Amino acid sequence: MASGEDSQIGRKIIEYKLATADELAICKQRLKEQQESGRRLKLADVLLEGGYITRSQLERLTKSLDDDSMYRPAQQIPGFQILGKLGQGAMATVFKAKQLSLDRIVAIKVLPKRLSENPEFVDRFYREGRAAARLNHANIVQAIDVGEAGGYHYFVMEFIDGDTVYDRLSDNRRFEEKNAINIVLQVARALAHAHSRGFIHRDVKPKNVMITKDGQVKLADMGLAREVNDYETATAEAGRAYGTPYYISPEQIRGEINIDFRADIYSLGATFYHMVTGKVPFDGPTPSAVMHKHLKEPLVPPDHLNTSLSAGIGEIIEVMMAKKREDRYATTTELIDDLEAISQGGAPFQARKKYDQSMLKSIADTGEMVSIPTAEDLSPTPPNTTNWTAILMLAAFLGLSVLLNLAQCVMSGK
Repeated sequence: MASGEDSQIGRKIIEYKLATADELAICKQRLKEQQESGRRLKLADVLLEGGYITRSQLERLTKSLDDDSMYRPAQQIPGFQILGKLGQGAMATVFKAKQLSLDRIVAIKVLPKRLSENPEFVDRFYREGRAAARLNHANIVQAIDVGEAGGYHYFVMEFIDGDTVYDRLSDNRRFEEKNAINIVLQVARALAHAHSRGFIHRDVKPKNVMITKDGQVKLADMGLAREVNDYETATAEAGRAYGTPYYISPEQIRGEINIDFRADIYSLGATFYHMVTGKVPFDGPTPSAVMHKHLKEPLVPPDHLNTSLSAGIGEIIEVMMAKKREDRYATTTELIDDLEAISQGGAPFQARKKYDQSMLKSIADTGEMVSIPTAEDLSPTPPNTTNWTAILMLAAFLGLSVLLNLAQCVMSGK
């Protein structure tokens, strides 16, 4: 007798027209013969051996069956009526539903059965719910409930009628400058709220930035969120890179234990970069190659890729994405101050201060003057052009040294 799984596979084979009914009957007969001879096979094995389906087709069939088996229990979540599927990722499927008690539309994230049997994934799933429940901010997707029904774990959250930054970045499109600043500013405010309550998101990226139809931004997916002082979890995760390769911070790549808010600032900076240039900051053939570039390769300034950008945006992004976290913004509030300043046509004071500090440190360490790139530096200059800015700064520095020496002489004469 065919197992329930074999029956479901057979039904999907016919539904997707991967084999005819006669061919399926032949495979079932072969399966029966093989099982009678002592071989422990399934219908999928016979279909593969006979060349009726490929390995990738089987994986898609299995995933489809997982979807079907998940949808039925989702219908049984107490107090909610499932209306349809919103989307699916590697970690969960999200459904649109109605909360019957309050007559409102919500979103329900359901953990797949295969992950429900893994304590680590279940713990992370509930940790996401607890983290979201402790955050209450207009720019963060609100948590409503978590629980378990029919062996499936679910997380009920605010329903967002809109799309994501990722959706809008398709086909290498980029955001208009003013719009990008507005979105990043709202995410920064969400992060400031989370950081003030001791949480770091650890996975800020375009897919996790949602935009409602009226333009409000919502930071989503607290699946990797962690309390800064949760040393037990931090120690357990030491040496492993948690995050998304295109947007992950260097310290996350190294698997450091003491990750803090500055990791989120880096990831938001990488997202900002992608939004205004249409390109990810670092690319490569493999995730490990991309992460290696985050660690070692200098960042191509965003205004080199999009020369129409205001100078302040490039400065802010470069400070946000400094490889050493002590060179980034000292607080999320400082970042917000700079974003608000450039949104009103002003200069990013905190980013400029970081540049000035970097210049002075270079002078102190090497005794050499350094020039800070400006928007004018982006246009080609003829060879042997005199750098008057550096000369004037050097003259001022030498003049100050002479005055200090004269003052010391006067004082010693007294």
